[in-house]
Amino acid sequence: MLDPKLVTTEPALVKDNLRRRHAAQELLDAVDEVVALGATRSRLIGERDELRNQRNVLSKEIGALFKAGKAEDAAAAKEQVKAGSERTAAIEEELAGVELRQQALMMSFPNLLDPEVPEGAGEDDNPVVRHWGEPRALDFEPVAHVELGEALGILDFERAAKISGSRFWVLRGQGARLERAIFNFFLDLHTEQHGYQEVMVPYIVQRQALEGTGQLPKFEEDLFKLQGKVNGEDAYLIPTAEVPVTNLHREEILDLQELPRKYVAFTPCFRSEAGSAGRDVRGLMRVHQFHKVELVWVTEPERSEEAHQLLLGHAERALQLLGLPYRVMLLCSVDTSFSAAKCYDLEVWVPSQGKYREVSSVSNFGDFQTRRMQLRYRPDGEGGKKAKPRLAHTLNGSGLAVGRTMVAILENYQQADGSVVIPEVLRPYMGGIEILRPGKA
Repeated sequence: MLDPKLVTTEPALVKDNLRRRHAAQELLDAVDEVVALGATRSRLIGERDELRNQRNVLSKEIGALFKAGKAEDAAAAKEQVKAGSERTAAIEEELAGVELRQQALMMSFPNLLDPEVPEGAGEDDNPVVRHWGEPRALDFEPVAHVELGEALGILDFERAAKISGSRFWVLRGQGARLERAIFNFFLDLHTEQHGYQEVMVPYIVQRQALEGTGQLPKFEEDLFKLQGKVNGEDAYLIPTAEVPVTNLHREEILDLQELPRKYVAFTPCFRSEAGSAGRDVRGLMRVHQFHKVELVWVTEPERSEEAHQLLLGHAERALQLLGLPYRVMLLCSVDTSFSAAKCYDLEVWVPSQGKYREVSSVSNFGDFQTRRMQLRYRPDGEGGKKAKPRLAHTLNGSGLAVGRTMVAILENYQQADGSVVIPEVLRPYMGGIEILRPGKA
């Protein structure tokens, strides 16, 4: 969430940011409403405080009048206190409505874009930051991962559809083992080489956790909401480990010495894909349930940009060790997500499509999420004094999406005879298996 003071004191800045994101006019108008609500709130608070002060003064006068035997004069003052109390109650009710409306509008505003984010109208305007690796020159027509997986006997979409409908999958035999090998490799890489602490988190979260990271209220249609309450609260299946992991420190004040906090978590992810009708309906690219290894940082603002580059490098290292060609994209103003101030996408080469496809998004959220969650840290004080707590910064990125990594492995390591070579770094996790052959699940 943006700082409400920023919206009320610098509405032009906020509107300019919304225009860069190509926001609807309705959202720009909401800025003016927040400003007006802020003025109303200030007026009501001023009137309420004046009435409270008046009540305190009158209460002392009433006591003095009773002491002096002037009950009639005290009665008039009591009537004035009563009228003031009634008006104060009405103000409190009006103020609660103003603040509720103001909060709802504030939750609808996206994050302020980092100055480095380029202008753009869509993914075609995302600049390439760098390439790594060269796509392998094949002397045969590359086969898509769906056909490869079915021929290898490791992918079964037909039976998955029978169980759950479209956009689900069953991995069999060495396919299931390969999936497990991929995420175990990622977890070992990030814990042993990059210094992350592994956490296992709930796959069901309450509404306030999703509000904290910015998925709610804007993206409710993309979530799977549970029919019943959990502990009396609305509950949802997680769309990404970002939600429970970032909320680990909600409403906490961390010591500066505890930062940065670096977490890695492997979880399933559940997404309705409500806005993706007709896109990637075959295969593992866009499904309702998939596995992902997520990297989350909590750090102080001064280290935020440095942390973003480190996090990006950690995700890149996973692709490099797998020997998968990829490129890094800096997302433009329209493509940057609602909660992010700045975001890079890692796109891996997919031979059957002849193009790069996203396998990780690495985002810096600044204090957008932490203001929603009231996640703060206490800087070092001067002269032995305690410093005032400040909002921390949060960052996250996929390290990596497991299903899409499997797609890239199957397609980039395929051979003319339909077999698939296992990347060297995964072989210890595969019991030494070096190649998958058709019909040998």
